Amino acid sequence: MMDILKIVQTMNLPDWWVCAGFVRSKIWDVLHGFTARTPLQDIDVIYFNPENIDEYEEKMFEDKLKILRPDIPWSVKNQARMHVVNNLNPYSSAVDGISKFPETATAVGVKLDEKNNLVIAAPWGIEDLIHMEVKPTPLFLANMELKKVYFNRVKTKKWEGTWSQLKILT
Repeated sequence: MMDILKIVQTMNLPDWWVCAGFVRSKIWDVLHGFTARTPLQDIDVIYFNPENIDEYEEKMFEDKLKILRPDIPWSVKNQARMHVVNNLNPYSSAVDGISKFPETATAVGVKLDEKNNLVIAAPWGIEDLIHMEVKPTPLFLANMELKKVYFNRVKTKKWEGTWSQLKILT
């Protein structure tokens, strides 16, 4: 995980974080006593650049990361653009974008500071993550359409098939 964070750090993306399943799955793996890392569909890298919200820029960053680590399934998203995709008010930062993720346990990001210290962003805290409780973030809880997205996501992800101790709140 540190290698991945160091690679992303070299990209010098503004307000960058590696988030979602990268963090969540590792913690759930450890809490379940797994000796091997659960495979990830992708590594979510986010950043915040309101000066350029062209999706092409995100793909360019993904391509650069693929050159550095072709074995990693990179996914790069500018959170300054994601409010349009999600039909919400503009986000103010990458962490604001993280707060708009569907589940509290997924709304966690990590990065390295300039001294290579690990920094964690968890707008809704880490309690749900470490207690293995899956529940919607306040945004997804308050909006009926987004709540449907949450329920569908939980159903299709089938996390409880991998991590049997999860408590999925519906």
